[in-house]
Amino acid sequence: MDVDPLILTLRFDAASFERFDAMRRRYFPPARNMLPAHLTLFHKLPGERLPTIHRDLAALAAETRPLRLVAEGIRFLGYGSAYEIRCDALKTVRARLAERWAGDLSRQDASGFSPHVTIQNKAPAREAKALCADLKAAFSPFDAEGTGLLLWHYRGGPWELAGEYGFEGRP
Repeated sequence: MDVDPLILTLRFDAASFERFDAMRRRYFPPARNMLPAHLTLFHKLPGERLPTIHRDLAALAAETRPLRLVAEGIRFLGYGSAYEIRCDALKTVRARLAERWAGDLSRQDASGFSPHVTIQNKAPAREAKALCADLKAAFSPFDAEGTGLLLWHYRGGPWELAGEYGFEGRP
């Protein structure tokens, strides 16, 4: 039985993913950047519940249409920056899963959800503040699309894909 924790992220359309990931590769400290750009929905789901989580995600994805996302600003993270993402439908999807999995959620996952895509973190404070100011000054909102869900095994380093669930849009 797999007991490594699971992480759930949103899958982006190819153009949006490339945009987010290019920014992450450009600004994330290279020695700490082991992951592609991502929007985390849940940080630590129990690995031993993988079969149930898989069924829940497959069912949800089958009835969910692709999601229109808006990158509406830059958020300062203290030691980095992130795109703030607005999408009420994404919050609804996450809330449904949080309700379904309420007994299995970590404190972090049971608390509020504020969608974002981190493009820099764990940078020196001065560098992080300067980048955030530059990004805010040059920022214009843009659209992206959420096309599905990605489930990952956390094994201490780069994540390992455990499942992919495309939004099929069937009611």
